[in-house]
Amino acid sequence: MGSIAPDSGRRDAIVIGAGFSGIYELHKLKEAGFDVHLYEAGSGTGGIWHWNCYPGARVDTPVPTYQLTSAESWTGWNWSQRFPDYSELRTYFQHLVKVWDLGDLITFNTRVQSMHWDDQSHKWRLSMRNTNTGQESEASARSVVLCTGFGSKPYIPDFKGLDKFKGELYHTGMWPQTGVNMEGKRVAVIGTGASGVQLIQEAAKEAKHLTVYQRTPNTALPMRNDLYDKTMNDTWKKTFQHTKDMILKTFAGFDYEFSPESALKVSPEVKAEFYKNLLSSGGLHFWLGTYSDVLFNDDANNEAYEVWRQSVLPRIKDPRNREILAPKVPPHPFGTKRISLEKGYFEAFNQDNVDLVSLVNNPITEVTDTSIKTADGTVAEVDMICAATGFDSVTGGITSIDIRGVDPKQTIKERWDKGTYTLYGMTVSGFPNMYMMYGPQAPTAFATGPSSAECQGDWITACLIYQRDNNITKIEATKEAEQEWRDHTLEMGEKGLFTKAKSWYYGDNIPGKPREALNYMAGLPTYRNKIWESANNNYKGFELSPCA
Repeated sequence: MGSIAPDSGRRDAIVIGAGFSGIYELHKLKEAGFDVHLYEAGSGTGGIWHWNCYPGARVDTPVPTYQLTSAESWTGWNWSQRFPDYSELRTYFQHLVKVWDLGDLITFNTRVQSMHWDDQSHKWRLSMRNTNTGQESEASARSVVLCTGFGSKPYIPDFKGLDKFKGELYHTGMWPQTGVNMEGKRVAVIGTGASGVQLIQEAAKEAKHLTVYQRTPNTALPMRNDLYDKTMNDTWKKTFQHTKDMILKTFAGFDYEFSPESALKVSPEVKAEFYKNLLSSGGLHFWLGTYSDVLFNDDANNEAYEVWRQSVLPRIKDPRNREILAPKVPPHPFGTKRISLEKGYFEAFNQDNVDLVSLVNNPITEVTDTSIKTADGTVAEVDMICAATGFDSVTGGITSIDIRGVDPKQTIKERWDKGTYTLYGMTVSGFPNMYMMYGPQAPTAFATGPSSAECQGDWITACLIYQRDNNITKIEATKEAEQEWRDHTLEMGEKGLFTKAKSWYYGDNIPGKPREALNYMAGLPTYRNKIWESANNNYKGFELSPCA
């Protein structure tokens, strides 16, 4: 362990994380004249697109929706495909850093280990560690903006014997930057969520043999990934002002919205044509552009599921695999677990080198030094295990840092041990001058990353400007306002069918984690109205005070 480098001096603000939220907030604070610096644990920008570099990794939100909207960020940029892969998104982030001249304000390979609040001086003291050298350092700032993302703490279930496995073991969220060679190897992929679907499609092409372990079927939708030439780029740029207007109006920040009609009140012929068009559009239209009651009414939901099921059954040859991948009885209401996009996913299971194991009644019982065993006694010899087993989502990236506020004896992890409490998903009572982006009780997983970054980033920047202009050195959410926001968030989470599914939306994938709505599910427009209502009323719900 290296010696501790001296404090580089107090800054106005420190940003943690170089994804969409972090880069946008760094830009906005720099633009507003703040002394600000960003620390990133990885070796480059991109956030999830730095860490998720497994084969097939790409975004499931189409461009130009999946980008920031400031004119200088897109007028000189062209996309090569409708759903960019991780490498193109990394290049896009490099473009943002260059356009906004942020390079000197970012320190890479530096993981923030702790944040402790000093209530006398009204500032945060941070300790950090260089991930390459082990060198420790310190910094301090009036305000800290946590942009750790909702998927930054990988989770692997505690499989018996996993520590004894002698082959290669990877998690999709911590994939080696140098890549992985699967050719000629017996590969196991555990998990069929978003990263699992993408990895399976590629692993099936490379591996000598692939065994897929599925707990829950993924009701994946067709991607339809068109290539973008000069004409396509010129076209979206001409209409991007309209796209920006739509992003501000829609529930999740897309350029399309749910249909106001009820699935139960239109004719079968109209409904069939409507669903056919949604599926042929590619992307998430069948999920987020569907009838208004599909995510609220069981009958409407069951109809939508059956339409999806009939669309994929002809693509699966083996009757056994059909029932595992697209069961007759829905495993949960359609759309209440994260839906993925696919391009040849279901056909992969028709290959001779691919086996599918359902873990529903046949769980993994043990991992040996060379194999995976399941409850039915089957032993699969494997050279490589790829865990597509998700994350301690939404809160995990924050609670993995030793954060202590006004009460130095209590970490934020301990504060949230029985349930998450925030105000607007951006602040926490007892933790002054600390802001969160793309975190708990905010739209987060129910909004696109760029639209969420702009929504929250503009509010946080305005808040810091207000403090500066009014000589405010400490701002803290009140417990009463925080309780109201928690109650409101939980109430919104109960309105649809989402509670009927066990998912990371509710923390169900992490043993011992409280079951609660981790996201604000009332949509971006409603969220935007609420946060600015507070700001426009002198930050109602907060206590503001000058330096002690």
